[in-house]
Amino acid sequence: MKNIFIIASAFIGIIVGAGFASGQEILQYFTSFGKMGIVGAIVAAVIFAYIGMILMRLGSRLQSENHQEVINKISGRFLGKIIDYILIFVLLGIGIVMIAGSGSILNQQFGLPTMTGTILISILVIITAMTNVDRVVKVIAGLTPLLILSVIFLFLYSMFTMDVSFSSLEGTALSHDSAAGHWLISAINYVSLATVMGASMTLVMGGDEKNEKIASWGGFFGGLGVGILVIINHLTIFANVEAVGSLDMPALGIAANISNMIGGLYAIILFAMVYSSAVSMFFSFGTRFFEPKTPKFKMFVTISVVVGFITSFFGFTELVSFFYPLFGYLGMILIVILIITPFRFQLFKKKQPN
Repeated sequence: MKNIFIIASAFIGIIVGAGFASGQEILQYFTSFGKMGIVGAIVAAVIFAYIGMILMRLGSRLQSENHQEVINKISGRFLGKIIDYILIFVLLGIGIVMIAGSGSILNQQFGLPTMTGTILISILVIITAMTNVDRVVKVIAGLTPLLILSVIFLFLYSMFTMDVSFSSLEGTALSHDSAAGHWLISAINYVSLATVMGASMTLVMGGDEKNEKIASWGGFFGGLGVGILVIINHLTIFANVEAVGSLDMPALGIAANISNMIGGLYAIILFAMVYSSAVSMFFSFGTRFFEPKTPKFKMFVTISVVVGFITSFFGFTELVSFFYPLFGYLGMILIVILIITPFRFQLFKKKQPN
């Protein structure tokens, strides 16, 4: 039971990141559909539980040490190559979004120019990518439980203090731009996006667990946990949509409306999560092409971050609106493959330990 809990917690930590914590992606994927967004969030929770179970089970069965090995195994080399390119594209795209997000956090909470945050995080990412990335990411990853507690706190506060009904907020919620044209497509797209972003790490983590049953249940409960967090985050933003719907960082706006101190603390946590995500994305993007810490790797990462910095001027909300649905649609190839994979499990023989 202990190992199941550890795996479930780790899976939640992989999926629940800076984009989720900002509230912007939840606003576009769920809250913009009003009450039907609640149904969409429930559907997403069910799919998350299934996908989490399959990813962990696959990783455990094949004892994977990298995602490419598993992807090629379940999809064939041709489709595997396409999915690999999609994952590479996602790494760069999410890295760019994170740079833009850093500027929005400092601007919204502290009134600093947007460029202050984007310059700061770009410099930090370049420096970190050239030194000890793992240590920094592991330290900041320790903030994930604190982030989850913050999300739950904002939910409880919102539910106990809201003085209007969800029905009266429906019109305001529906007036916001959506990630997709239909609530069901939006929910599937969101799960697809999260899966593409977290598949690599999840498969490798599953490979560390020899017991396939434990890995499967850990992935199931982890996916269910992510789904529950999506539901409560959606309800939180829905309850406050009139006040924070127009902000780049709706969740930060809710925290700031409670008190400046809580808003400041949430901003620090959110900035650290954005920093961690940006480092992970650009570092992984660089290692896909060059050996870490080599001169070519350092130059490549530096150029990539500079490109990300320039692209970030399009704006955080605009970049989320463009990149996230696109990545979600591209990732549906992987989702379809994962859905049919259980019916082909007999084709994959479990690796025997050396």
